[in-house]
Amino acid sequence: MSRNRTIPATSSDDVFLARLGIKPELSRRTSPFQNRAISISVICILAGGMSLFGFGMSHGGPVVMLGTWLAVGFFTLLVGMALADVVSAYPTSGGPYFMAEKLGGAGWGWLTGGLNLLGLLGAIAGIDYGAAQFIGAFIQLQWGIAPTTVMTLLIFGVILGAHGLLNSTNVRVLNVLNSISVWWQLGGVVLIVGALMLSSAPHQSPSFLLTFHNESGISSTLQVVLVGSLVAGYTFCGYDASAHIAEETTNAQISAPQGIVHAITASWVGGFILLAGMLLAIQDYAGTLNSATGVPPAQIFLDVLGTAGAKVLLLVVIVAMLLCGNSEVGACTRMVYAFSRSGALPKSEFWRHVSSRTKVPTRAVWFSVFLPFVLALPALKSLVAYGAITAINAVGMLPACTIPVYLALRKGKAYRPGPWTLGAWRKPIAVIACLYAPAMIVVFCLPQVGVITTDTFNYAPVTLAVALLLLWAAWVVQGRKGYQPTGGAAQPAEALIPEGDGF
Repeated sequence: MSRNRTIPATSSDDVFLARLGIKPELSRRTSPFQNRAISISVICILAGGMSLFGFGMSHGGPVVMLGTWLAVGFFTLLVGMALADVVSAYPTSGGPYFMAEKLGGAGWGWLTGGLNLLGLLGAIAGIDYGAAQFIGAFIQLQWGIAPTTVMTLLIFGVILGAHGLLNSTNVRVLNVLNSISVWWQLGGVVLIVGALMLSSAPHQSPSFLLTFHNESGISSTLQVVLVGSLVAGYTFCGYDASAHIAEETTNAQISAPQGIVHAITASWVGGFILLAGMLLAIQDYAGTLNSATGVPPAQIFLDVLGTAGAKVLLLVVIVAMLLCGNSEVGACTRMVYAFSRSGALPKSEFWRHVSSRTKVPTRAVWFSVFLPFVLALPALKSLVAYGAITAINAVGMLPACTIPVYLALRKGKAYRPGPWTLGAWRKPIAVIACLYAPAMIVVFCLPQVGVITTDTFNYAPVTLAVALLLLWAAWVVQGRKGYQPTGGAAQPAEALIPEGDGF
């Protein structure tokens, strides 16, 4: 591997951006570490692993939770590596949609961008609403106040407002928070696992990690295993954030793809340690699963460390969730800005505006926090309806990240990789990624319980179908006329960086 030794990074980054037909407008102050930090923060194992812990306990238990974490993490890494190869050739804020547009045309760009944007908005809604629920659990522990749905929604609104304010400031603030988030998550895993393992409470034997528990009502063991994999499947989303801040990252053609791969790898290892540590600390399986707090991890903390210790660890998780949601807003903001730059949104000229003072697309920031609040309003009446909306996070993000990989694969030798490339491994890894993605989308859409009612129905396939229908209708009505593909085509990376950098 090698580094650019002849051209200043910022200069070469902006020259390459211009060759893609894009005028540099954002402040390029994000370091390579800060680039990977945003993806680690958005994946957020302390958010996904904790919020879905109870789901995993009832859908296969320890052996499924850990086994599918290893499997899904491995295939996610392959998808991430394949995507990273394309990111190196097209390092822009548009991320997957811009790559799809360049490799497949305007229609592919529109489809990918729509799915990506819906996925990001759903992710913000899911992450910040989950943080509001954990805050409600903390309030109940601390002051004995049982949170109502209205109270949770108000907390959710305050969180979104805070994230809007933070993301409207200079990009340096976002970079600092993302850097803190990385160490908070990694340190949080060490603190949580360390506190649980070093406590005087009894622990499960290692063989417990190989046990199978099914309380889902599903009779098919295979289906239980597949559905149980959603703990990992839902967590491993958002690694494309490194691509979305590429226009603000130095040496982006190398830093952005490395950010994706490093973030997935770190989350894969850290998440496994977290899940294993939590499982070994379970005192009463049924009691944990049916905890009065409504949050199984909180019950584990209570059983092992008592009320005071539980509060401390719950705060660690809450802060991680808040940092995760803030990073997700940052990624979504860049997507809104870039998609508006292509005229893909109503009033695109308004949303693409960049503040001359902060060099941040502040209007896109508030777009990114207002819509998730609207998406969460159905939670006042039904959490099922809310779940149907936020389900688009997973079923939207995975295809959005895989479509550019498929299009690059389809171009064959006509595809021109950037300086970070898989080389001879690109084709086999891309093929595996393109087979894995649709298979996992089917898993996302499987029934998750044995007895299906209006309250237990998995609305993910309905949500995806409605989203695709709306995207098609919007393309027919507006997209074909208003969408403005960005001019230019990627020049060979070697034209700017003499020696490439592999994986």
